[in-house]
Amino acid sequence: AIAREAARGGWSVMLVERDDLAGHTSSASSKLIHGGLRYLEFYEFKLVREALHERSRLLRAAPHLIEPMPFVLPQDHAVRPWLMVRAGLLLYDLLAGRSPLPWARGLRGGDIGYRAPLRQRKSGFVYYDCKVDDARLTILNAVDAAAHGAHVALRTEMTGAVRENGIWQVSLSDGRTIAARAIANAAGPWVDQALQRTGRNSANGIRLIKGSHIAVPKLYEGEQAYLLQQPDRRVVFAIPWQGMTMIGTTDIAVDSAETPKISDAETRYLCDAANLYFTKQISPADIVYDWSGVRPLYDDGASAAQQVTRDYVLELDPGDAPLLSVFGGKITTARHLAEVAVEKLAAALDRSFAPATRDAYFPGGDIGTSLTQFIDNADARWPFLGRDRAARMAAAYGSQMTKLLDGATSAADLGEDFGAGLSAREVDWLVTHEWARSAEDILWRRSRLGLDVSAADVARLEIYLAAHPAAQTGEPRTH
Repeated sequence: AIAREAARGGWSVMLVERDDLAGHTSSASSKLIHGGLRYLEFYEFKLVREALHERSRLLRAAPHLIEPMPFVLPQDHAVRPWLMVRAGLLLYDLLAGRSPLPWARGLRGGDIGYRAPLRQRKSGFVYYDCKVDDARLTILNAVDAAAHGAHVALRTEMTGAVRENGIWQVSLSDGRTIAARAIANAAGPWVDQALQRTGRNSANGIRLIKGSHIAVPKLYEGEQAYLLQQPDRRVVFAIPWQGMTMIGTTDIAVDSAETPKISDAETRYLCDAANLYFTKQISPADIVYDWSGVRPLYDDGASAAQQVTRDYVLELDPGDAPLLSVFGGKITTARHLAEVAVEKLAAALDRSFAPATRDAYFPGGDIGTSLTQFIDNADARWPFLGRDRAARMAAAYGSQMTKLLDGATSAADLGEDFGAGLSAREVDWLVTHEWARSAEDILWRRSRLGLDVSAADVARLEIYLAAHPAAQTGEPRTH
């Protein structure tokens, strides 16, 4: 997001990423663009307001990728009084300002679809937030940055940096040394390690909090999500996800961000959280898929993991050449964080600054209509795709489907099928425009088809990529 803001503002930018885009925390979230209703309980009013305003902005900027979603908040088993919850929802809506989403309301007798999955169907509320493909949103930030001149170096590590005569000399793992007037250290859980490689230390700290999710066969019909209050005062989401129900998240303090795994205790906790509310009961044996990510939260001294602030702190070391480090933050507020970060760097460099991304579409976001209508149009224009594939591709690529499918009039024009509707044409696009290099990059971060393809499909895809010149070297084309 910082690279996107700076590149759109006319800066010369290089984005260095050790692994693949969204290879860690940014693809392991709850897939939400939300204000964070539960943060109100910890008096995070500024953060919630900022997140809610960004929710509206992102919904306009990427309507193909971000969709409104109703959330049902049952009051049965509640550990908070009805009046307190209702007041919190009212404040949530007020902080959102002029939002395109409906205001919260009470759960009505006519809300049969919302009530039907629940064991107890007494009282509750309905409010609105948004869902998102977190990995694609992350990748599209980089795609947009590259489209505005940024150089994106993936699978490349910053191994060190020294200041010399007002310029950073940055050493990279591929042997290059890059001269830079400023560094933005947005390494997430590795922010401290990156800072140490510049020879600096920080007065601020980071807390690593693991969040885990499980996906089980669909617990209910409908596109609504549920926010489930737990006896320990935490809340757990149940959200429709890829034809299943996603349940999460947990808050577990960890010492390392490397290869996080869900524990047996977390698995039982999430199953119990769902079983407290839903008629359809689950056990660990029902889990189809699980994932864990480590949140890099600013250490505000809170004793409980769930109470640690989700706000961010930007630390600026001006020196001869500024170094800005990011502590904390969340995907919903990443664009706003980037704007503040670039403004701080501009001031340190005595450079003018004007916000560059506030009203800018993400790549593919200029669909000019609702997503439903856009899918209908795509289905009519490319009937050989089939409705399901047209819907998936419309949500992933938006208006860029026109470029991706340029000249295609039949399924044969798309080339080899690697399973689940993933064609060679789409793979070529992901390689040449989105830095995909492996089957994992394509199936688990750029298309989310990893659960829908066979081992044989994966093997064929790997063979295809091994023979693909652009998958070995080179950069994506500009858009």
